[in-house]
Amino acid sequence: MKFFLFFSHSLTNQQIKDVYRTFGDVEIVNLPDNLRFKLSNVPPEIDDLGEYVKDFEKYLLENSTSGDLVLIQGEFGLVYRLVEFSKSISLIPIYATTKRITKEIIKDGKVVKISEFKHIRFRRY
Repeated sequence: MKFFLFFSHSLTNQQIKDVYRTFGDVEIVNLPDNLRFKLSNVPPEIDDLGEYVKDFEKYLLENSTSGDLVLIQGEFGLVYRLVEFSKSISLIPIYATTKRITKEIIKDGKVVKISEFKHIRFRRY
């Protein structure tokens, strides 16, 4: 089984451990650089993502098998389209859940809020 990353950054060590703990012996597959760039740079000016999403759909059609996992996170409209498409070809779309840990510190006389996001688990869409 493959675990595709439609994700703008790399998995943390904790997330990688959770992938194997939760899903077993899967092959983690990063997007090719051109698609990873495209995933992270969805133009806000375009009205419809129909054409924009086609390269991602083609990639999944050519590289996935029914039952593979797809971690999908990013721009809301693109995420929605990719989740729906993944389901339509019998893939399992998932996302990572996190816990926000916030701290306030005083720096140079100002209150600064620092947020840390701790991975908790993966969840199906």
